Amino acid sequence: MIRRTIAMMAGTALLAALLAGINPAAAQDKKVVVAIPGIPPIYSVTIAFVAEKQGFFKKHGANVEIRPFDNGTAAARAVVAGDIDMAWSPTPPVIVQVSNADVPLVAVYGMPNPDWVIGTTDEGKTCKDLVGQDVGVDSINGARSVALRSMLTGCPGVKIEDMKQIALGSTPGPALLAGRLKYAVLHLDDLSEIDSQGKKLNILLAMKTTNPTSHYLALVVRKDNLVKNRDAIVRTIAGMIEAAKFMQDPKNSDAVADAASVTGHNKDVNKAALKEFLNIDFWAAKDDGLPQKKIEAVSALMKKIGSIQPDKEAVSYDKFVDASVWKDANAMVK
Repeated sequence: MIRRTIAMMAGTALLAALLAGINPAAAQDKKVVVAIPGIPPIYSVTIAFVAEKQGFFKKHGANVEIRPFDNGTAAARAVVAGDIDMAWSPTPPVIVQVSNADVPLVAVYGMPNPDWVIGTTDEGKTCKDLVGQDVGVDSINGARSVALRSMLTGCPGVKIEDMKQIALGSTPGPALLAGRLKYAVLHLDDLSEIDSQGKKLNILLAMKTTNPTSHYLALVVRKDNLVKNRDAIVRTIAGMIEAAKFMQDPKNSDAVADAASVTGHNKDVNKAALKEFLNIDFWAAKDDGLPQKKIEAVSALMKKIGSIQPDKEAVSYDKFVDASVWKDANAMVK
């Protein structure tokens, strides 16, 4: 009789938890450290801050710490070293890392549409004028650096060796505004900031036209860590999927702009930038953001421009992407 009563009480507690939308096994002791690029953070990773501030990580039982890094390439190295669990990192350099050194990284979520441009506040310039100039990037061989090299394929006769790259982390835009340099690789929010200052940006090259099959960021994790902590990682991604859906709704623009304050932009700039990012379907809300054609195109381009060593093969899509993780996370959201 006592056992039956205990069983009934346990069943009632479980039912109450399920009715409340709470999985009693959901809370995670394992803290998942997610690295994001940029100090201050770049606008693209607003998705992580929305998930945090709107309680989406907590809702799905994820215990998440967001940790900014100077750039996404350094963050990916920290994942490889085992210092952190996951990182939003630029897809091209990660593909290069995996291809050249067979590092054990796998992509589980992505931002498929790069917003990169090469711009200047000077008038009457073309991409040919980059020769002999300083160009602001994040770091040598970082995301902006690789984007610069990729976009230059749309400027015949001009090579990356023809210019000097200036490593400025996530601040090439402010440096351009301050007049400390004349050319920089920029994001859409940099353009919104420049516009808010009443200055006109002359876009010399844009990734969407020079390399339309390019891919921007991948959320990467070590394969062995994924096996060991798969449930916690799935729950973390579920929080970001819900954030991506939240960000699509115009009525949430104020909340998104508030979360984006970590970028250093004011609210008006953040709202203007949000609109531009949504116009290019920047945050994947309906799929994993890792389309096979784009991943394979990036691999082929990295091989073509010499980033992948001549004696190495570009990593295959199946080796680089674990599509099952997003599927499980999305099922949790639904």
